[in-house]
Amino acid sequence: MVKIRLRRMGAKKNPYYRIVVADSLAPRDGRCIEEIGSYDPMTEPKTLKVDSERAQYWIKNGAQPTETVRALLKKASAL
Repeated sequence: MVKIRLRRMGAKKNPYYRIVVADSLAPRDGRCIEEIGSYDPMTEPKTLKVDSERAQYWIKNGAQPTETVRALLKKASAL
């Protein structure tokens, strides 16, 4: 099964996330199929960039977003 989820990047206590499409069995920060966006919660205001076309493409093809990513996609009006 394919999932749309967050990959943690950045330094200790300074997280930065990439929104990726990955196999559900792959490790959290492991190999991904495609990167479709980024999320930086440390900036003010929080920075969110999403390629909505690619997100909709993957959802139409059966990818399941996690709860957190679903909320972020709604915020970015990609759902």
